Amino acid sequence: MSCVRVICVFVLAIPLTSSPAAAERPNIVFCFADDWGRYASAYAAVDGKPSPNDVVRTPNIDRIAKEGVLFRHAFVNAPSCTPCRSSLLSGRYFFNTGRGAILVGAQWDSSIPSWPLLLKDAGYHIGETYKVWSPGTPNDAPYGAGQFAYEKAGGQFNNFSENVTKLIADGVPMDEAKSRMYANVRDNFSTFLNDRKDGQPFCYWFGPTNVHRTWIKGSGKALWNIEPDALDGKLPAFLPNVPEVREDFADYLGEIQAWDGGVGVILKQLEAAGELDKTIVVVSGDHGAPGFPGGKCNLYDFGVRVSLAIRGPGVPGGRVVDDFTMLPDLAPTFLDLAGVKHPAAMNARSLLPVLKSDKSGQIDPTRTHVITGRERHVGNAREDNLPYPQRALRTKDFLYIRNFAPDRWPFGSPLAAASTPLPPLDQLEENTRLAFADMDAGPTKAWLIHQRDNSQWKRHYDYAFGKRPAEELFDLRTDPDQMDNVVTNPQYTETRAAMSKQLMGILTHAGDPRVTGDGQTFERPPFTDAEPAAGGKKKGR
Repeated sequence: MSCVRVICVFVLAIPLTSSPAAAERPNIVFCFADDWGRYASAYAAVDGKPSPNDVVRTPNIDRIAKEGVLFRHAFVNAPSCTPCRSSLLSGRYFFNTGRGAILVGAQWDSSIPSWPLLLKDAGYHIGETYKVWSPGTPNDAPYGAGQFAYEKAGGQFNNFSENVTKLIADGVPMDEAKSRMYANVRDNFSTFLNDRKDGQPFCYWFGPTNVHRTWIKGSGKALWNIEPDALDGKLPAFLPNVPEVREDFADYLGEIQAWDGGVGVILKQLEAAGELDKTIVVVSGDHGAPGFPGGKCNLYDFGVRVSLAIRGPGVPGGRVVDDFTMLPDLAPTFLDLAGVKHPAAMNARSLLPVLKSDKSGQIDPTRTHVITGRERHVGNAREDNLPYPQRALRTKDFLYIRNFAPDRWPFGSPLAAASTPLPPLDQLEENTRLAFADMDAGPTKAWLIHQRDNSQWKRHYDYAFGKRPAEELFDLRTDPDQMDNVVTNPQYTETRAAMSKQLMGILTHAGDPRVTGDGQTFERPPFTDAEPAAGGKKKGR
């Protein structure tokens, strides 16, 4: 398999301690939300333009940012749950994780070391609640395949708006209904803390899926007083500024506020246990928004740029950092914090020097770009109908995207979206696989599909569902929403050539199967094996 041909790109080891058993090793709490994207009120002051961050309220995440470091340019390596997590857990590029590089049909390669299990071997008490690595086989394999799960208090928090709405309908006051959801978080984490030995450092993964679809329609306003019209003029240009989309996005922000409340429970528990100031707390998410154009499964910023805030001992606070980072950089960072040697074949670089600095802005002058990419998400596994494979290079001023199969549909076959008449809105809102299956079902997707013949929204429809060219280039200085592809503009000929050369050089050096050999590794079994029968967790993708 091509993943064994990895070439380590960076010098990695920055040991913090001389012994893995050193008493000063910090605890690590990693709060990682499904589909969160880059929405927290802490970002409102750094956006530089109106955005949904002006509307959402995340006081607990903001606290972590204020007392620690807020990263302005944090990105996932792949905007799909399983590949992103494969990369994060291994510190490798997603394409160097074997079948972990895809979502449906993923299998974990047990020969690839993961930082949670390395921390366990180094004496850490480890535990996880809810989603770590799924869908995939074995489920949550890089975190022990369930043997370190703490979920006996329940998982109702994962369907926050659904469960709270049902309780309210049954006569339970709203505050009490929300408290019951947060009790899941509190009790699961308390059990984890109580299971550790005296003085033992711990590593805990809190991975709720409530921000992943589905949500109760109108729950943003009903549960969180988020007025959809407050988003008027604040949505990115690729989202239609219409009531249906504003309500959908308000519901998304409501789930983010619920997620923030769960983070608050974790912080409160750490304080009560006297462990907060001994603990590195990290909050982030696995990619952008589900069910919206340009989000999840896309290499535009809305799909790959994410929130990242870190606080803890030895991390000077009150800083906003401009260094570009990929989430797999957390793998060597966590190992450095624990004094654990990095395994071979990591592509990531430790953030420890950035965390220990007392400066804001650009700290490491070499952190000026990131690489992102995607292979198969859901789509259709038939060879003639695979979703499009892409890689991208993102710098401060430009985004360059290389599409290796421009003849393919970006989200798999249009299916029902190509039929006449179209399926009803409610069916398209609920059934992801009716059309363009790599985009989650939801009101925005359904509404836009129903506008396919409306000239007013043609540009938005084509942006979401139209075929993509072999190359895209966006000048972020004039086009921050990445709507205008300038790759054929003569003014950008040198920029395109330089970014293409840089991207392909990095991919070749790293042994990306998409650009090495005949480039067809991901086009063959086992990567193209048929999808399993529908089923499984409600919010598993």
